[in-house]
Amino acid sequence: MTTLDSTDLAEFQRPGRSHGLVDVVRRRYLLRLLVRKGTATRYRNSALGWVWSYIKPLSQYVIYFFIMGVILGNTRNIENFPIYLLSGIIAINFFNEAFSNATKSITDNKALVKKIYLPRELFPVSAVIVAFIHFLPQLIVLLIVALLSGWLPSLSTIGAGLLGILILTILATGLGLIFGAVNVAYRDAQNLVEIIRMFATWTAPVLYSWQRVADALPHWAAEIYMLNPLASAVQLFHRAFWYTGAGENMQMPPDMWRNVWITLAVVCVVLVIGQFVFRRLERGFAQDL
Repeated sequence: MTTLDSTDLAEFQRPGRSHGLVDVVRRRYLLRLLVRKGTATRYRNSALGWVWSYIKPLSQYVIYFFIMGVILGNTRNIENFPIYLLSGIIAINFFNEAFSNATKSITDNKALVKKIYLPRELFPVSAVIVAFIHFLPQLIVLLIVALLSGWLPSLSTIGAGLLGILILTILATGLGLIFGAVNVAYRDAQNLVEIIRMFATWTAPVLYSWQRVADALPHWAAEIYMLNPLASAVQLFHRAFWYTGAGENMQMPPDMWRNVWITLAVVCVVLVIGQFVFRRLERGFAQDL
């Protein structure tokens, strides 16, 4: 007869014990289910369905191009302004959607959170992945337009684009963990996220050039601006799809790569902080929901 003292408990885990983001990797099957659910229900009962993935950014692009490009003259000040604008809008839209989805991911799945245990980090991470899938059609449009404009892909341009996506993904996940956890107890977090999303478009060189920032601000203030992770990610998208090195109005910041590596370290710190805050607050999710 086997006694409790002689039973090997090495393979057993304490029920409900979380290992944070590590569990997201371990529970890949659950992650795929949540991603599939998010993509399947996104445009359910919609006549146009995934066509909205093109209509929304296109409408935004037309408005910004008319105001910033035609009326304010950026078509003259920034060479190949259509590609400059489109690449920046697509990058910021990806961050905004991923951040917003991750913030609402716990409350949107409150039925699951209250009934069964599963790693809660799965919800914000799956929300970011769904935003990335929604981002892919817009990226395809950008690639086609850039190719028609004479863009030639290379290892450096592809690498810059992938690095920009990595920065945006890590930043959105880290902030999504923080605000997603806080949003369970204080729904004001969603309103704060909307304000951050509004500022995101204007605190990165999407609608204007970085040279205008450098000319308008003191050197130290311009340096802080350039260290904004969103600004670095947008600059990487410009480096990937817009920059050719030709023309005096087609220049990248002189310390761009230094800023990129600094901001990459910053977003990793944000991710660590997000995991810490999430784990501290997740104990009260079921009660607060």
